[in-house]
Amino acid sequence: MLIDFFLHLKAKKVPVSTREYLTLLEGLQARLAGHSLDDFYFLSRTCLVKDETNYDKFDQAFAEYFKGVESIPGLEADIPEEWLKAMMKKHLSAKEKAKLEKLGWDKLMEEFRKRLEEQKGRHQGGNKWIGTGGSSPFGNGGFHPEGIRIGGESGGNRTGIKVWENREYRNLDDKIELGTRNIKVALRRLRRFAREGAQDELDLDGTITGTARNAGWLDIKMRPERHNKIKVLLFFDIGGSMDDHIKVCEELFSAAKSEFKHMEYFYFHNCIYDYVWKDNRRRHGERFPLWDVLHKYGEDYKVVIVGDATMSPYEIMQAGGSVEYSNEEAGATWLQRVLDTWPRAIWLNPEPERLWEYRHSIQIIRTIFSERMFPLTIEGLARGMRELNK
Repeated sequence: MLIDFFLHLKAKKVPVSTREYLTLLEGLQARLAGHSLDDFYFLSRTCLVKDETNYDKFDQAFAEYFKGVESIPGLEADIPEEWLKAMMKKHLSAKEKAKLEKLGWDKLMEEFRKRLEEQKGRHQGGNKWIGTGGSSPFGNGGFHPEGIRIGGESGGNRTGIKVWENREYRNLDDKIELGTRNIKVALRRLRRFAREGAQDELDLDGTITGTARNAGWLDIKMRPERHNKIKVLLFFDIGGSMDDHIKVCEELFSAAKSEFKHMEYFYFHNCIYDYVWKDNRRRHGERFPLWDVLHKYGEDYKVVIVGDATMSPYEIMQAGGSVEYSNEEAGATWLQRVLDTWPRAIWLNPEPERLWEYRHSIQIIRTIFSERMFPLTIEGLARGMRELNK
């Protein structure tokens, strides 16, 4: 079959060679493609097409040859057990999802306590017990518009308002260079230069002037190096839905470290509560009380909070709303304290700005920040830096 496909490409004037065909076979033998036709398409295009100007010819020839085919015979694959389990999830229609009841914070917590007391064993599917799949508000791998995820992987719906598991996050890499140039240019809008410290830089203009006044005798003048005096405090949301935005956050982190001599950073998850941390590997053991941070860094710091602000509204407005522990005061209370300490703080959101109006939590935080939320794009960064310079 693949020989015929190779000959079909040549007949359609796609410049493919025997060497490239053998490379495709090697890729298939190494199981670089899955069982789907899409996987085979991308692998074959990568191996067979040398010039992107021939992509269109290849696409037409591929579509003509595999018209009506959904999988490639002979590419049987061992299906991982996790995939089989995922297939057991209950798939709900839009109408069925709309019928599921949001219990509200108090009722949800009360029902959860009852389930813990009543349930005696493992459960799968269904709409009541703590288990996997199904539409119960308790468990993992299923769907409910408002629930508690207990262990396991997320179902991908991002509707959980609490998560009962010990999750590990990784630190952002501050040495990322690719793609940071434009971010650095945008960050340079936030600057206030000053010359402080040891005089270790040649003052060329001063040297020339001093030498001229000294009747030609060399009079070398030194001066302190010129630095950006701006002080920046960064707070990064980490883990959960922010995993989709790690690359752009790493680029921002790397650019900020190179642009600002006086920069401090902390991590949080979803919303800022009563403590933050600097090392995600030790976030349960080495925490910094937010009260200490508020008192340590003065009003001269410019504060930037980076997060997608995508969470259950309870996490912002409700005491105990954190997905990871029972916080005594609501996230909104702590965010207001941040703004009381640093009134010109801004929020950078990596989510596309066109989606903000559809997420309740984003609207709440925008209101708290008096609309000082900006997209994490070059244009959004420029707007944010202008705001901080006011």
